[in-house]
Amino acid sequence: MDRPTSPSAPSRPAEPTHTDLRWKGRGAPFSGTPTSPGRGLPFTAPSSSAHGLPIPSPLRSTPIGEWWNSDVLAVEEESIKYGGGPTVSDAYTINGLPGPLYPSCSINRDTFIQTVEPGKTYMLRVINAALNDELFFAIDGHNLTVVEADATYVKPFSTPAIMITPGQTTTVLLTTRCTAPARQSFALAARPYVTATQAPFDNSTAVGFIHYSKSIPPVSSLPRTLPRNLPRLRDTAFATDFSNKLRSLASAEFPCKVPKEVDKEVFLTVSLNLQDCCGNCTCKGPDSKRFAASLNNQSFVRPPISILQSYYSKNGTLLEDFPERPTNPFDYTAKTAPGTNMNAEHGTRLLAVAYGTRMEVVLQDTSFINADNHPIHVHGHNFFVVGRGFGNFERERDRTGYNLEDPQERNTVAVPSGGWAAIRLTADNPGVWFVHCHLEVHTMWGLGVGFVVEGGADESQSNLPPPDDLPKC
Repeated sequence: MDRPTSPSAPSRPAEPTHTDLRWKGRGAPFSGTPTSPGRGLPFTAPSSSAHGLPIPSPLRSTPIGEWWNSDVLAVEEESIKYGGGPTVSDAYTINGLPGPLYPSCSINRDTFIQTVEPGKTYMLRVINAALNDELFFAIDGHNLTVVEADATYVKPFSTPAIMITPGQTTTVLLTTRCTAPARQSFALAARPYVTATQAPFDNSTAVGFIHYSKSIPPVSSLPRTLPRNLPRLRDTAFATDFSNKLRSLASAEFPCKVPKEVDKEVFLTVSLNLQDCCGNCTCKGPDSKRFAASLNNQSFVRPPISILQSYYSKNGTLLEDFPERPTNPFDYTAKTAPGTNMNAEHGTRLLAVAYGTRMEVVLQDTSFINADNHPIHVHGHNFFVVGRGFGNFERERDRTGYNLEDPQERNTVAVPSGGWAAIRLTADNPGVWFVHCHLEVHTMWGLGVGFVVEGGADESQSNLPPPDDLPKC
């Protein structure tokens, strides 16, 4: 889990806790345990009346996720055993309910409906709890005002929809119409944002409704049309524009502590790989090979016990020699030529830095197998997204466009398909942290690395030793 916000810090929205222990940790209709933000919110809810609402009426946390008829652990184990791509989910869900577009579901029992009143502002805490899908979310005929992302307040902006990757959170304000409209029900929907061109995906849409009445009507009487403002499946232009609008508050109360200078630069290629099949194995990936995934061509193998325990027990399986740049640079986003060797190296190599290191990490997507949008998550630290772009990152050119005034502060960044993202952070939380893709299938294939922040000179800057009663197994 990630560290909590310091109790002495200004009130911030709380991040849902989560684990990354196999698919079961997130493969449920409800996933994540959100808590409400404290009072003293740094924004005023918009209102069409003369009376602002300093604290919006809470609606509810709104997890959007996936429904699986299969046992997700069995799906995971099948993919691990044979190296093929896993089967996709059977439905998407809003608050655990798939909605009326799935014929096998009960229309009335399995559809989310929220009643609302005219002229009020509601706060929705949207959480993407899906395993393997980035999602668009929209409410028909209503704009949303974004005020928070990944437990950090942002400069409010209005948008017809949001794009949210697995593990990310976004808080939005929904302002209802001044008077009850003649049409009382409006669809809200979630469907995937698709960037991989050669991978199967769940091509369906979860639908719910907001209803301008205190009584809930039969779902059979509600319209089946999707929100007109819901982006298309492959709407990269919308996803890019939405991400670019996210900005830190950068105020006196909520300062933006992005490092203006850095001590270490790291360049990580983010790749899907094809691994040669062993002599007596059955492999069900393309060309009878196995899928893998990597950072700088290093496919991470998780130790049998926790990374932190393995590191501090010095059991010999962990090496602090992770390459900070690609060993063999190439044209990362060019089309991969037939016959290209896409094997990755497997192991448990760690990226280690001294306490207090100011870091810049460039995450570069590659076109191995196909380019894809990768949500990269860093445990233990927030970071600032100082730049994003398409194509190959060029240091001298692209650094001139960095935002070092009010970049978005996050713990998960969507690396653009066929592009790059640059993040900056201060490594001030000692321990061993997992950095990985939040598409669980990619993490399962090895798209991750252990990130070691060594202890500082002061006791408060060092990791606590294991407790005396730590179990030996």
